[in-house]
Amino acid sequence: MSTAPTDAPRWRSRETAVAYAFLAPALLGFLTFYAWPTLRGLHLSLTDYDLLTAPEFTGLDNYRRLVEDDVFWNSLWVTLQYVVINIGVQTVLAIGLAVLIHRLTRSTVIRGMILLPYLISNVVVAMVWYWMADYNLGILNETLAWAGIDRIGFFGDPDWAIPTIALTNVWRHLGYTALLIFAGLQTINRDVYEAAAIDGAGEVRIFFRITLPLLRPVLALVMILTVIGSWQIFDTVAVTTQGGPVDTTRVIQYYIYDQAFTRFDFGYASAIAVVLFLILAGVALAQLKLMRAGESDQS
Repeated sequence: MSTAPTDAPRWRSRETAVAYAFLAPALLGFLTFYAWPTLRGLHLSLTDYDLLTAPEFTGLDNYRRLVEDDVFWNSLWVTLQYVVINIGVQTVLAIGLAVLIHRLTRSTVIRGMILLPYLISNVVVAMVWYWMADYNLGILNETLAWAGIDRIGFFGDPDWAIPTIALTNVWRHLGYTALLIFAGLQTINRDVYEAAAIDGAGEVRIFFRITLPLLRPVLALVMILTVIGSWQIFDTVAVTTQGGPVDTTRVIQYYIYDQAFTRFDFGYASAIAVVLFLILAGVALAQLKLMRAGESDQS
């Protein structure tokens, strides 16, 4: 009887040690692949570093240069266009697709098939769509010509390049986004729909008055994931346009890559990366606050 009080702290200490042992691999990975590169990038943003010589501390010179860099501001504008098109089209289509799956089928095969494009790498998707959209031989332009419509330089025309890149990525990510929303639909109590039907509410009214409000937490998560992912667009641009024509697809990630690995200006590239990190952090916090992600009308 008298040993219980002295054994309890020993057991708690042992459990704490076991807990730290399980956390250690994840903590090591976080420090190695996230914390250290972030701190290293922040340090390099304050230096002049070309990979061949030791970094030379220059203070805020890279950030002053960035403010006066027209190409940087153009890359921000181009990225913003891509984000708006990609998220707008992808979210609307994903909600519609998720609702159709939820209402029309219980087949796990069909639900799994919509995820197939997401299993293909970005590089392969970009190459396939680049060939399909070729001005002379692509099936898209052959179809337009067959229908009597002028051919379109999907990746070569400044007006079409960013929308084409955005829609290419919409095709790849649509199934994944729809499945996230579909998972949210599964959590909505069916009694709510039955009560609305008894009250005479139609499908459209049920969708806008019940489904969308109750999906708010899931939509907040989806928006955060898609916004952050959209700002990091790189693969499709690198494979198809390399920032052209005339910088109309030079998104900010490709500009960082160009400064670092083409011009070997790692200090300036790190400064742009730090600014991008701050933009994404601000956008994520604003979205969480505006969409009240932690609240649900169903509770």
